[in-house]
Amino acid sequence: MFFIIRTRLLKESLRLFLMGIVFLGGVISLEAQNRSDADFKHVLESFQGHWPKQYSEMDSLFSRFKNDSLILKELITKSSKENALEVEIYALNKLGEIYRNRSLYDKSLKTHRRAEQLAEEASDIELKIISLNMIGVVYRRMDFIKPALDYHKKALDIANSVKSPSKELKLSIAVSQNSMGNIYLTLKQYDLAIEQFEKSLVIESQSGNRLGLAINYHNLGYADEAKGLLDLALQNYKRSLNYNEQINSEVGRVICYNSIGQVYIKQKKFKDAKVIIEEGVKKALQLGDQYYLAYAYINLGWVQNELEMDELAEGNLKKGLEISEAFGLKTSIVDAHKHLSELYKKNRNYEKALYHFEQAVELEKTIFTDRNMQYVSDIIIQYENEAKNNEILQLASENELVKSKLQRNQTIFWSALLTLAIVAGTTIAVSRNRQLKHEKQILTLEQDMLRSQMNPHFIFNSLNSIKLYIINNDKENAVYYLNKFSKFIRKILIASTEKVISLEDELDTMQLYMNIENIRFSNDINFEIKVEPGINISTIKVPSLILQPFLENALWHGLSSKKEDKQIELRVYKVNNDFINISTTDNGIGRKASEKINHDRVLKRKSVGLAITKARLANFSKGFTTDYKMDIEDLYDTQENPIGTRIVVHIPTRTNNLKTI
Repeated sequence: MFFIIRTRLLKESLRLFLMGIVFLGGVISLEAQNRSDADFKHVLESFQGHWPKQYSEMDSLFSRFKNDSLILKELITKSSKENALEVEIYALNKLGEIYRNRSLYDKSLKTHRRAEQLAEEASDIELKIISLNMIGVVYRRMDFIKPALDYHKKALDIANSVKSPSKELKLSIAVSQNSMGNIYLTLKQYDLAIEQFEKSLVIESQSGNRLGLAINYHNLGYADEAKGLLDLALQNYKRSLNYNEQINSEVGRVICYNSIGQVYIKQKKFKDAKVIIEEGVKKALQLGDQYYLAYAYINLGWVQNELEMDELAEGNLKKGLEISEAFGLKTSIVDAHKHLSELYKKNRNYEKALYHFEQAVELEKTIFTDRNMQYVSDIIIQYENEAKNNEILQLASENELVKSKLQRNQTIFWSALLTLAIVAGTTIAVSRNRQLKHEKQILTLEQDMLRSQMNPHFIFNSLNSIKLYIINNDKENAVYYLNKFSKFIRKILIASTEKVISLEDELDTMQLYMNIENIRFSNDINFEIKVEPGINISTIKVPSLILQPFLENALWHGLSSKKEDKQIELRVYKVNNDFINISTTDNGIGRKASEKINHDRVLKRKSVGLAITKARLANFSKGFTTDYKMDIEDLYDTQENPIGTRIVVHIPTRTNNLKTI
């Protein structure tokens, strides 16, 4: 008795609380309605007698009022008076959707049928297809499979007959494909259903229709759940929820909350399921959509049964059953009876358990009769055959088109091939011409290098120095230097045939050169070669005789005018792996003093020698990842007096294919 009194008090409190919410909501809603009415009047005034006819234009103008039944009714009345059939059809379909979402299915069907009739009168294929699909959706919601399939099939046939469908027409095709997928789900042909949903998903993705994406991902999740792929189903449900969040669809949220909750129940995550399903119940109550409210109450009762909350589970399952029976929601009635049967069976109330089980079985038979299933199967086979026939006709048409274009394509092909051959021949000729010019430049550099090394003055002076030893009867020095001279001449001749030599051979040649030149300086020059430890000079390649011009400059520009303590140091070292560094350092009078003494002769000789050397180094560097570098540094003591010159050549080393110079 106490329990009954407490229950009545709770119900009365809840009733008063809800009345307060309704009153407050009414005040807020009235303010919002006033703003909405003002916006609507502003839109109507902007027409000035010219009503829109394209669906996309109408949707951009009126979509903000799609949930306002009063404004839609007013729009229907005004457009009917102005004979604006397209706008009237649009408003009728939107009003029909509101009725459907409120489970007022008879009103919804009547409204959509009126829209379909007007679309026929207006000869508007796009609006006719939309209206047919809307009627099919209502029948699907009512679990009337046969008429639902009839209308969706009719809409799809008309849409496929249009050669160049508009964006809205493509979306209607996507709706029809989605509906066909739902029919496959009814037949438990889940792989075929997934195929249809994925086709629809492609169209929705291309058009950027987030509502369509939400619907198709949810349907994919349903098919995956039916196949037992719970993780994949959960992933698709969450994708659908994400799109519903983006478009702020409360209906979409309710659907996804319940579906995700169902998966959690099957995964034994009962607490997670309870939380998200309870959120779905709250939103369903706010929407007032009895279809999804019944669905939410049944799922809540299911999870409460799993959590041993038997009293609450029984109450919610009965609420779901009551709503489902009131609005003729057959599938929901079956689910409610099944879960009640399980609840009573668990509590050993076998009489009630058997009653609800029998009710579920009997009603399920009326939904999935053999006649309905055979009809649906026949329609699907017919649809598949028509699709294949259309594909064959399309392929035949494409084949004829290919044949008609074949001759023209052949002409284009041979013309293109001839043009390509001419371009290729021209390119090869230009490339060959550049190569010949490059080879000629290399040959010229080699000849200039050889002339530089075989300088007549150098040979004449060297032979005169040796002759002087012979005249003075200094046979030992005469033979020694004559031997050095012959070796040097031989190396010059070899260098004329070899593009690059090892650094080891280059240093030997420079030692010979300095030995011969030292004769003319009465052996006063102290020449020293230093190689940093760890450098393998036998494997490093350099242009032949590349160091000779630097030693010659050091001798004749720096040391020739100096009386004593004449030194030249040739040093090989490495700072990084990209270069080998070779420095030539003398302690001569410096470049400025040398220019004052021998301006004309030195300038001419120096510029030619450095120009040839730089050109050879530049050509040598083409085979490497980095270019050569050359630094010339004037050396000074602490009193800023010149004490010599240092030339550093950075020769690149990082490459796999060494180019010749």
